[in-house]
Amino acid sequence: MVQPFVELVAEISNPDLHDLCDATDSAILDGGGFGWLKPPPRQTLERYWRGVLVVPDRILFLGRVDGTVCGAAQLMRPPPNNEAQAAIATLTGNFVAPWARGQGVARMLTHAVVDEARAQGFSFLSLDVRETQTVAIQHYENLGFVCWGRNPTYAMVDGEPVAGRYYTKDLRGKS
Repeated sequence: MVQPFVELVAEISNPDLHDLCDATDSAILDGGGFGWLKPPPRQTLERYWRGVLVVPDRILFLGRVDGTVCGAAQLMRPPPNNEAQAAIATLTGNFVAPWARGQGVARMLTHAVVDEARAQGFSFLSLDVRETQTVAIQHYENLGFVCWGRNPTYAMVDGEPVAGRYYTKDLRGKS
């Protein structure tokens, strides 16, 4: 058995894209689809993931279990014209497929994004999450992210508003 690991990727092979789309589908069906409520058509997912790789201000990390892509996270840098927020990056699109949970991949993905944000000189890392994602909330809080706000109408799920939380992490220290 190969130990779970995370890697920064600049391109993606067709087999890895297939695995990433499968992992995305299963995470969406489990309620954690970073915006999607039901899996979109496969072509849409493939275009999304290929698009992430060509956006200059996004960095993609893939998580693997036994060599199979099982999750992802993105570091999103602020646009160059946003001088006031130039020190603040965003963690987005962080998920692990249900079949791969409990093996430390979520922690590894989050640490990879935090480490890369620090390496690129960012002072803070922000993220947001639906309040229904209680495991993710606990994960981020355990890793030192601080909730600074709540939006009672963050998303709509099944025609009902769902609250969301906003988090920040100070990267200037060692924690």
